[in-house]
Amino acid sequence: MFQPNMFDSHHSFDMSHKTPENDLDMLRDDEYESKSGTDIMEAPSGDDQDPNQRPNKKKRYHRHTQHQIQEMESFFKECPHPDDKQRKELGRRLSLEPLQVKFWFQNKRTQMKAQHERHENTQLRNENEKLRSENIRYKEALANATCPNCGGPAAIGEMSFDEQQLRIENARLREEIDRISGIAAKYVGKPMLNYPNMSPHGPTRSLDQGVTSFSPQQGMVGEMFGANDLLRSVSGPTEADKPIIIELAVAAMEELIRMAQVNEPLWIPSSENSSETLSEDEYLRMFPRGMGPKQLGLKSEASRESAVVIMNHITLVELLMDVNQWSNVFSGIVSRAMTLEVLSTGVAGNYNGALQVMSAEFQVPSPLVPTRENYFVRYCKQHADGTWAVVDVSLDNLRPSSVSRSRRRPSGCLIQELPNGYSKVTWVEHVEFDDRAVHNIYKLLVNSGLAFGAKRWVATLDRQCERLASVMANNIPSGDVGVITTPEGRKSMLKLAERMVLSFCSGVGASTAHTWTTLSGSGADDVRVMTRKSMDDPGRPPGIVLSAATSFWIPVQPKRVFDFLRDENSRSEWDILSNGGLVQEMAHIANGPDPGNCVSLLRVNSANSSQSNMLILQESSSDSTGSYVIYAPVDIQAMNVVLSGGDPDYVALLPSGFAILPDGPGQYQGGIPEVGTGGSLLTVAFQILVDSVPTAKLSLGSVATVNSLIKCTVERIKAAVGSP
Repeated sequence: MFQPNMFDSHHSFDMSHKTPENDLDMLRDDEYESKSGTDIMEAPSGDDQDPNQRPNKKKRYHRHTQHQIQEMESFFKECPHPDDKQRKELGRRLSLEPLQVKFWFQNKRTQMKAQHERHENTQLRNENEKLRSENIRYKEALANATCPNCGGPAAIGEMSFDEQQLRIENARLREEIDRISGIAAKYVGKPMLNYPNMSPHGPTRSLDQGVTSFSPQQGMVGEMFGANDLLRSVSGPTEADKPIIIELAVAAMEELIRMAQVNEPLWIPSSENSSETLSEDEYLRMFPRGMGPKQLGLKSEASRESAVVIMNHITLVELLMDVNQWSNVFSGIVSRAMTLEVLSTGVAGNYNGALQVMSAEFQVPSPLVPTRENYFVRYCKQHADGTWAVVDVSLDNLRPSSVSRSRRRPSGCLIQELPNGYSKVTWVEHVEFDDRAVHNIYKLLVNSGLAFGAKRWVATLDRQCERLASVMANNIPSGDVGVITTPEGRKSMLKLAERMVLSFCSGVGASTAHTWTTLSGSGADDVRVMTRKSMDDPGRPPGIVLSAATSFWIPVQPKRVFDFLRDENSRSEWDILSNGGLVQEMAHIANGPDPGNCVSLLRVNSANSSQSNMLILQESSSDSTGSYVIYAPVDIQAMNVVLSGGDPDYVALLPSGFAILPDGPGQYQGGIPEVGTGGSLLTVAFQILVDSVPTAKLSLGSVATVNSLIKCTVERIKAAVGSP
């Protein structure tokens, strides 16, 4: 449960006044004996004491009047953390010094915290004893088990079904006891007030049984550019922080459940369309002990979205709790992710109760939108009705030295099991962010919630679930021309396409893992470039790779732009490297019911003989929040190996492509959202091998050539698509 402000409550005494230790003990004893916490000791600070004063002289006490106590008690209920102005006003009204008021509120908060901890400790002890009693009872039942045939002691292989279930339940209860004992041990006799004062150089203690630690895992996306910057510099939590993290995660889970299930007046439906808006006043009233007020300079963004997806609920939970799977599936949103420490792996062999500290970087596929870096805890829990919930909440307050441009309030999803392998997902995104560095052409999209909101997460998940279902499909019709029917060939080609998409998404945004250099001016459509050396990587050609990207607005609907760019028949209108040759689709794999979601293998019939052996691997994908057309040249011999089921990891790829986003929330007609009816935000990104020698130096001529190539491509697209 949240305290009024747990991060402030750890400093319940003003340490700038050097009160002697024995005086502080007297103050605490007197405070806890006085039920109302009204006795305040007025001791001079260490700087003001008379050196000739005898140390054993009796200290003076001041007992507040009943009226003063009642007034401060009433004020405490409304505001337990008064600021300097409020303390001065309260002191003036009650004829008290502001320092007296400050000490009274500090002691009152300490007293309330102690009462809460004593109550919580009692509950934990009772639960622990209950579980131990049940454990003993199950042990006795197992010890007295007899064979149903001969009456002798039962062997494991001869146990009845009920007895085997008892053994399984016993193991589950043992894990539960260890987990609760590990949590309780952090509280019993050790109030949180003492944790920040622990010596940072003292011997570290690992958490008790059931709470394990792992070395950080790096998400696959984060390895694309060898990110050795801020995200990698973040360390795991200290021992003093872990009890706070556990309490924060439990409270965040409660908030997520209510945010996902409660409608009005918390969520106010729009009169114009099917969207809804979070009521800030109702939110603060419903969750008064949350993460505290919104930070200065940050905007608040809250959204909620539901959908039915074609994925088993257990598989979906595993996807969200595995940093590699999570960052791969949401590669368009998550540019990098790491698991810093696993505080709990869950119980009963699944992720129920799993708790892990993570860092991640969230992006929009454009260099013009800064990424959002978050340090947070992820908590997974299965509720009594069988519903699973996974919640994130920022831990930035545990890093006072860091200045975060974004903060995740409790965000995540509820997962409900449905028949036939489907699941209902309700997603909640509640963040605070700084949009001052967002380029003007993207501000409407970002502020509308479509760029980072729940709708984008759910739309991406729905599309990726359809893609995964197509990988597992066995009933592929063999009559269509170009359809790959062999399961091995389909899986290899889809795996290669997935690596191509991951590489493109990790390199197209404004990630802090790499730095873009603007070639000219400061306009939105200026080309930005960066270079990297490719060495000893079988998945990339060796040498110097130059990446170039530009983003611009075009007054054409996103669907029209997407259909134009993905169609092989119109490719020669914009693809300069195809030299105007005819492009044919040799093979394709459908990724769901939308014909635009597919993986294709294209052949360029160019008059240039040097390109006669070139194929193009292309994946196109689209949903209501954005579209991608990503492609890479591939060698014919390498693709023959892939189509026969060979390992695709050794096929060298340099992906290029397009990210197409709506320029805002769009218009709504007849209650059906038509996202992006205004125009499109198009990002064009190329990767070119400018030198096959990794140690060579980049020439200005190469940069000029790539700059000219991307600008010419942009002009061709604008001319071909035209105005709406």
